Amino acid sequence: MIPDISEIPDRGELVSLMEPMRISESSRQRGALADLAVDLAAHSAGFRRSLPQGVLTALADLVRAMNCYYSNLIEGHDTHPLDIERALNNDYSTNNNKRNLQLEAKAHIAVQQWIDEGGLQSRAISTDGICEIHKRFGELLPEDLLWIDEPDTGERMQVVPGALRQRDVKVGQHVPISPGSVLRFLEQFERAYSGLGKAETIIAAAAAHHRLLWIHPFLDGNGRVARLMSHAMLLEALDTGGVWSISRGLARNVRSYKNYLAQCDLPRRNDLDGRGNLSEEGLASFTRFFLEICLDQVKFMEDLVQPDRLRNRILLWVEEEIRAGALPQKAGSILEAILYRGELPRGDVADLLGTSDRHARRVVATLTERGVVISDSTRAPLRLTFPAKLAPRWMPGLFPEK
Repeated sequence: MIPDISEIPDRGELVSLMEPMRISESSRQRGALADLAVDLAAHSAGFRRSLPQGVLTALADLVRAMNCYYSNLIEGHDTHPLDIERALNNDYSTNNNKRNLQLEAKAHIAVQQWIDEGGLQSRAISTDGICEIHKRFGELLPEDLLWIDEPDTGERMQVVPGALRQRDVKVGQHVPISPGSVLRFLEQFERAYSGLGKAETIIAAAAAHHRLLWIHPFLDGNGRVARLMSHAMLLEALDTGGVWSISRGLARNVRSYKNYLAQCDLPRRNDLDGRGNLSEEGLASFTRFFLEICLDQVKFMEDLVQPDRLRNRILLWVEEEIRAGALPQKAGSILEAILYRGELPRGDVADLLGTSDRHARRVVATLTERGVVISDSTRAPLRLTFPAKLAPRWMPGLFPEK
């Protein structure tokens, strides 16, 4: 028997429906946005240059967990970084719902690590790149999280990783374009945001973020894909090193975030509101909000890991642990050396501590067991790591205490 094959609805919408795609030079907010972009680029570059490579790597690992936590929190999924860290060590909750959320978080981190390592280089706004983000994320999800309920009818629908939606949907008050038109809108999306200079890419990142959500290419997961795409755009344009996260700022201002997105959905109001179908003023306001959030998060991280402040917090923790008998004497000297150098060859530890090789190995083993130093092998240099359980002490304010 030949199954019935229904056509994917295409109402023939013109791609001009999502104009303007970028903020025009004539916009009254253009000058202020350009200033914000320059300020953001300077702070982001300065922050990254201030970090030794070993600290940069450790911080990027922690920020992935933070980014994942806040991005999922925006979607109403609260999986604390401690539970995320357990999932990364294959330690899952016996509660099925919590376990599913841990697997979701682990999937998000895996995709972001792939992006951070260059997997999406020059493809962040391409149709295949956007679909690959969704595919990689979805393929790592448990089966239970690949089903959604249609709010009006209660119908259960399966989300296929990487597949563009084949049916109409409604998102709040917004009714996205017909499913048959999604591909041509994504092609126009790619044309609009490709080949821009770095400064223009920084300004356009907010517009791309909203326009992807406006297209709503997938049945579910569009918010996470948009935030991961934005992360990839800024990673490349600003060379961030992955050491700060816009998701933290968006989650801490989630009501404003959603309100600004809703303003971008509004039609053009008058002759002073651009020349496209949608409101340029709304898009410019969201862009200002987006860039200010980015700048705020760079400054927050910059302040948090100022060398002297970070060193003092870590050494204070070490002193308390030594008094409690949980760490051996002089353990802080190893952490302090790594903070300044970025990494510490194992052969240097004994001389640094002024002790025997055997005692040096015991101190290193204890720090490794506590999860604060790591190395790629038993002979590789020691590097710092930032465990989520110590974040309230070492990185106060990074995420809520559990």
